[in-house]
Amino acid sequence: MESDKALVVFRSKKIRRTWFKDEWYYSLVDIVKALTESVNPTDYLKKLRKRDVELGSYIGTNCPHVEMLTEKEKRRKVLAGNTKDVFRLIQSIPSKNAEPFKRWLAKVGKERIDEIENPELAQARMKEIYSAKGYPKDWIDKRLRGIAIRQNLTDEWKERGIEEQKDFAILTAEISNATFGMIPSEYKKFKNLPKQSKANLRDHMNDLELIFTMLGERMTTELSQEEKPETFTKSKDVAKRGGKVAGNAKKDAEKELGRPVTTRQNYLSEPEKKKKLQDKSKK
Repeated sequence: MESDKALVVFRSKKIRRTWFKDEWYYSLVDIVKALTESVNPTDYLKKLRKRDVELGSYIGTNCPHVEMLTEKEKRRKVLAGNTKDVFRLIQSIPSKNAEPFKRWLAKVGKERIDEIENPELAQARMKEIYSAKGYPKDWIDKRLRGIAIRQNLTDEWKERGIEEQKDFAILTAEISNATFGMIPSEYKKFKNLPKQSKANLRDHMNDLELIFTMLGERMTTELSQEEKPETFTKSKDVAKRGGKVAGNAKKDAEKELGRPVTTRQNYLSEPEKKKKLQDKSKK
């Protein structure tokens, strides 16, 4: 599935999607058609919403009408949902084609409950995921440590009365800018990560980039715990100072290394390089 394509295919059925509110939204009618093979998926969805009152209420509240192309290349607004909405719809479809999705959802649900009871399982699962993607063990260890440091920082911000995700993003940008001279969106652009993607910037950092990210966030946590800033403005100042400590350390490291710590290399570039080499070898 290519992120720049407006269609995905499930069992030879085309499902339209469009980038909306910073994530992919899928045509619900197309989902129904793919899973039920109904000759009139629009009518099927209407009847399904009437039969399942909770589903009807959920779709009415959460699923907007967004513009997509018809088969005749005309733009029309269709009922659409994000990944969470699609899963909710699938749960209500009585079709054998939907059963694999339902079994998968049940399996994922059990795994999450197990992880709540035993957090070490969550860490082990993350290690498996990163390992399956081809990341080396040393990198994985740093990435997981960085996640723990990040969690401590957000917990500290919550202690200071900061709850909104947009405020977290602002404070994170202050740390990043002071450390690397780039806010996260600029850093993603620097690394040539796709705009229409939820790619995690940190998954595309090398060891040193991760280390200085951790240093900036840990210093911010330490300063905040010491000073207990009472306003958002004061927390922004703490974030800048925490990031500056990491930024100064980064400059010293670059002076010793004789090269920048930041790099345009991202994790996506490695598989692409390997594929090109494989293609050349086949010729």
